[in-house]
Amino acid sequence: MSWCTFLPRGLIHSSSLLLLLLHATTPGTVLGDQPIPVEAEKTDRQQEHAFEFSGRVRWHSGGRTSHAQLFVKHDRYRIEHRGGVRTDLGNAGVSIVRVDKQEVWYILSQRRKVLVVPIRPDHLLRFSAHLEGEISRSLIGDSVAADRPAQLFDVIVERHGRRERYYEWVDAEEGLMLKLLSQDRDWSVSYEHVVFSAQPDYYFEVPRGYQRVEAQEQPSEAG
Repeated sequence: MSWCTFLPRGLIHSSSLLLLLLHATTPGTVLGDQPIPVEAEKTDRQQEHAFEFSGRVRWHSGGRTSHAQLFVKHDRYRIEHRGGVRTDLGNAGVSIVRVDKQEVWYILSQRRKVLVVPIRPDHLLRFSAHLEGEISRSLIGDSVAADRPAQLFDVIVERHGRRERYYEWVDAEEGLMLKLLSQDRDWSVSYEHVVFSAQPDYYFEVPRGYQRVEAQEQPSEAG
C-alpha cells in the first residue's frame, strides 16, 4: 500500500514531515462477517468533515518521527510544522488545507506571503475510521490511545493488488481515528493530546496584509 508524503518536490524542497493519504472507504467493506451497508459508507464519508478539535499529529516512517500541531474545523485544517517547511519563497511555519476551496496555503510569515498550491489527495488527512480499500475489519477489544478510551481493530486493506494489515485505534465516543499502525512495515500515524472543541475561524484564513502568490506549476510528489 503506497502512502504519499505531504511535501511536494519543486516548490516544497525538504522536510521529514509526512502526511497520511487516506480516502473514503470502498464498497464491500466488512466488519467481522457482516457487510457494511452503503448507507453506512455514506455516513462515514460525511463524518470525514464532521470533526472539530485540536491536538498534535505524529508521523513515524522508516525510523524517523515528526510532529506538528493540528487544528481541525470540518473540511479545513491548520498544521503548525515543527521546524517549518522550506519552499522556493522561503520557510513556511504553517500550512492551511482548505478542502472547500481545493487549495493549500503555505504561510511565510517573514516575507508576509502565502504560497497557494492546488490541493492533491496526498495533502488530505484522514479522521474517520474506515480506510480506502478495506476488505476486512475485526474488533480486538477495548483499549486506550491518546489517553482516551478507544476500540482496537485489526484491519486488512488491499490496493493495487497489494495487501497490508493495520492496527487501528478509534475513539470510543467520537469515532475519530486516533492511531493507525502498519503490521507489515515501520510506519504509523497518530493524533495526540486531542481536545474536542470549537476552533476559531481565523485559524484557517490568510493573515491580513499577506500577499497571495499562486504556484505556477502543480508540484509533484516527494519521495
